[in-house]
Amino acid sequence: MRKGVVEYCVLGLLAREPMYGWQLADALTGAGLIASIGTLYPLLGRLKDNGWVTTFDQPSDSGPVRKYYRLTGSGIDQLDRFRAQWTPFARVVTGIVGEGRP
Repeated sequence: MRKGVVEYCVLGLLAREPMYGWQLADALTGAGLIASIGTLYPLLGRLKDNGWVTTFDQPSDSGPVRKYYRLTGSGIDQLDRFRAQWTPFARVVTGIVGEGRP
């Protein structure tokens, strides 16, 4: 179930601000959504191939140039479509599985 949602979590993070891979990995591993940074880069490649994210290089004060990711117009549209579907979906699932016993 996580796999289908993680892509949209990445889009959601990038909707807030452009981020480099390590920042994304920290946020996603901290939330328990990915196991390691090694699982993130193939996902970012798919998002880029889909045209939902683009990259740019930015110098770093603490090391080499960093590759940042940001949403494209298509990425924003895709995230908006997901958001429109997610809330009603989550509400239905929560209503079915619930927190307690009937």
